[in-house]
Amino acid sequence: MENKKHQIELTTQYVKSFHQNEATGHDWFHINRVNNLAKKISNKEGGDLFKVELIALLHDVADHKLNDGDEKIGLKNVEDFLLSINIEGNLIIDILSDIENISFKGAGVEQKELSLEGMIVQDADRIDAIGAIGIARTFAYGGNKNRMIYDPESNPEMHTDFVKYKSSKAPTINHFYEKLLLLKDRLNTSSAKEIAEKRHQFMEMFLCQFYKEWNCD
Repeated sequence: MENKKHQIELTTQYVKSFHQNEATGHDWFHINRVNNLAKKISNKEGGDLFKVELIALLHDVADHKLNDGDEKIGLKNVEDFLLSINIEGNLIIDILSDIENISFKGAGVEQKELSLEGMIVQDADRIDAIGAIGIARTFAYGGNKNRMIYDPESNPEMHTDFVKYKSSKAPTINHFYEKLLLLKDRLNTSSAKEIAEKRHQFMEMFLCQFYKEWNCD
């Protein structure tokens, strides 16, 4: 148990350093919220809490958005780190598989199978993508990527291909329809669905007010 605690501490230090000065909404505070939410969900849904924490802490180290579009580089970095803190080989394989398949890759892209721990972290990550925090993160990302806030002539697209999804330059408001409003119904656990309900409603209220103000109402 003491060794696992030390491994989590080392992972936390590594992740804090990796996400330092990150300004797209994928900062350490996002990671910490996801980790805390994942532990909260795991307490009700079960799963190996050590594995949950490792996946939650490391899930964005492999994100294509933080690795110049190349997820494979990020996965190799995760693998090298886990080896450096003496995580057992089979557990590394499981963690890498979950991290590779946790992220949303397009509305029409098939979701790959996850372990229970992976599903719990995916739920936590998706909860942090909606509600007030999710709205703030979405506009932070859009601004960082020089995207327009809204263009009435630009229609949302339900991407069926991950390459097209990740290369999209659509206005930020489109992202609500292409991802955020879809997440509530794509959660894995009953605990996460309960948490997500109010956050989803808040996004709907925000969009309603946004369009009123856009039309000078």
